[in-house]
Amino acid sequence: MNELSTVRVGETENVENAIKRFKRKCQKDGVIGDLRKHEQYEKPSVKRKKKQKAAIKRNKKRA
Repeated sequence: MNELSTVRVGETENVENAIKRFKRKCQKDGVIGDLRKHEQYEKPSVKRKKKQKAAIKRNKKRA
């Protein structure tokens, strides 16, 4: 996340549309998920458990 997400607003473009584009770009770049991940410290054991739980859920979906 070295580069900031930016959106140029055209002269005839609506501000609301530019905000929507900005939100989509942030989501695509993973900014929002990264912020949520860094909101609070998570112990390594908790991270492992979450990762394992997600893998089990993924595997159940496939079957």
